[in-house]
Amino acid sequence: MLTAEKLNRLNELAKKKKLGTITDEELKEQQALREEYLVTFRESMKNTIENVRVIDPNGEDVTPEKLKQIQAKRHTEEIH
Repeated sequence: MLTAEKLNRLNELAKKKKLGTITDEELKEQQALREEYLVTFRESMKNTIENVRVIDPNGEDVTPEKLKQIQAKRHTEEIH
């Protein structure tokens, strides 16, 4: 999980890079923080998508079958 402190540091490094004042060590740190950010973002997006239900204007559940299967599997795993 990317903490607020790490996100702030990532933003600081981005500003330094834009100004051309970033060191090689800071570039490596920035890359590591970016990777951590992307992992966190992808996990969050996956959780969001896997918890979505799609309802049409008539109130019918039209969630894709593949997504329903993923949701059912997650529900079963959470119970056990």
